[in-house]
Formats: sequence, C-alpha cells, structure tokens
Amino acid sequence: MQLVIISGRSGSGKSIALQALEDLGYYAIDNLPAMLLGPLVDELRSGQSLRSSIAVSIDARNLPHALERFPALLEDVRARNIHCQVVYLTTDARILLERYSATRRRHPLTRDSQMTLAEAIDCEEAALAEIRDLADLVIDTSRLSVHDLRGRITDQVAGHRREGLTLTVESFGFKRGVPLDADIVFDARCLPNPYWDPQLRDATGREDSVIAFLDSYPMVAEMAADILAWVERWLPRYQASQRSYLTVAIGCTGGQHRSVYLAEGLAHRLAAAFPGVRLRHRELGLQRNLPDIDEDR
Repeated sequence: MQLVIISGRSGSGKSIALQALEDLGYYAIDNLPAMLLGPLVDELRSGQSLRSSIAVSIDARNLPHALERFPALLEDVRARNIHCQVVYLTTDARILLERYSATRRRHPLTRDSQMTLAEAIDCEEAALAEIRDLADLVIDTSRLSVHDLRGRITDQVAGHRREGLTLTVESFGFKRGVPLDADIVFDARCLPNPYWDPQLRDATGREDSVIAFLDSYPMVAEMAADILAWVERWLPRYQASQRSYLTVAIGCTGGQHRSVYLAEGLAHRLAAAFPGVRLRHRELGLQRNLPDIDEDR
C-alpha cells in the first residue's frame, strides 16, 4: 500500500495536488482528521478494499491536539510497513496575502476568531511546523502555475521510486528569493556576470555564447569543481539517512546566466552516478529529467 499525506499552508495548492493524485488513480480524502489516519489504513488493508494507493490531506483545520500528535501517528503508520510520503506545500506569506486579497476568500483560521489574515497565515505556519519538519518533500508553490504544480506532483510524488533518493538540481535568482524547498544552497554571485555584456544580456546559461564567456574564467571552473566535489562527498550521507528527496539549489542575481550554467553542468555530471536526476531552472520555467536529454555539454 502506498500512502501520500498532503499538508501545507492554506492557499498553497493542496486541493490541486490532491486532485492530481486522484486523477492518477489514488483514493483521495480531503481534510482527514489526523486521528483517523491509523483506522483508515487498517480499513483499507482489511482485504475488503482494492485500494492500494491513498492520498489524504491533513492541514490546520484539524484540532490542535491532533496536529500535536501527528509525529506519533505517522510513526505508527510507518511501523505497519506502509510506504508513506509526507508532502508539504508552502508559499511565501506575501504571495498568500495577495492570493487571498484577490479571491476574497476567508482563511480557515479567521472564520471563528478575530485574527487578521496576516496573523492567521503566521499562526497556521506555526501549527504545521512539526509536519513540515517531518516532510519527505517540500514544494514551494509561490511561482508555480496550476499546470506546473500538477506536473511536480505527477513526477515527484506519483513517480517517486520507493527505494533511493530523488535528487533535484535547481537554478534560481536571489532577486526573487531563495526557493523555500531548497535543502542546500550555493551562491554564484561572486562570479563574472554575462549580464553586463549587452550581447549576452538576453541569452541564458544554456546557450553557447554564455557558456564560452563563463568557460573563459578559471574561477568559474573552480567553483563548479568545488560544488561537484562537495555534493559527491556528502550525497551518500544523505542517502544513508533515509532521505527521499534532496534539492541542491544554485543562485545568482537574476537566475538566468551563472546559476543556469552551473546547474546544467552539475546535473549532467551527477546523472551518471545518480540516475533520474531532475534539473530545474526556476526563473526560466524549465524542468527536465536526466539522462533523458541530449548530451550537449
């Protein structure tokens, strides 16, 4: 039996994630009381149900004492030899404020209290802190479209291998903030910036002109080698700690040139040793799986 628990901040896309899994054949339940997690699993394993893949949403609408007991409830479920993934969706608080203001929806925690929207968003994050800490996968939906989120759920959750670590290499721009789902972050802003060359300004780190520019600086090769060496040294330790997912993020100012170049190189070099590496360029809106791409580096 496979169990996926979806949690996260209200307005971050939990309903979309649950619907995506339901479309893939999962038995989906929204707003499950956390205390019913064990009984639900027992019922579906009793032999009277053919359901082998279940997806449930557990969020801040639960009673506080139920959320406090979530770590023990999760441990009890996993002790029954069930393949269980906890997926936590998060979004920047400022974007949540904009979403609620635009849709005029009420936040669940403001319905029976005098809290402001901003206070409710902060209170919810604190209430769900333990679930986030236990999550196998954190997805930052701040800049994901509905289509992008459904794709991430299909690829990373439904398509996740039961054994082994799923590695994602991501480029991003610091001017738009560090990805909330990044586990390890490297800063490439000290490297020469192709942006200041008018002929390269509109190109990206995947194009030959920018690659040639960055290849001409020894310090770029040194940083690339250091990042690769660090990841190769410590990745087995993360695997040994039973991690299911790991995101290595590389950032530069705009997320268009230097970070893209480094992320491409790192992902290609890791793909030989770690099959199924995912490569994502946040600011370019691109995502690919390796080695299912042409070897152009």
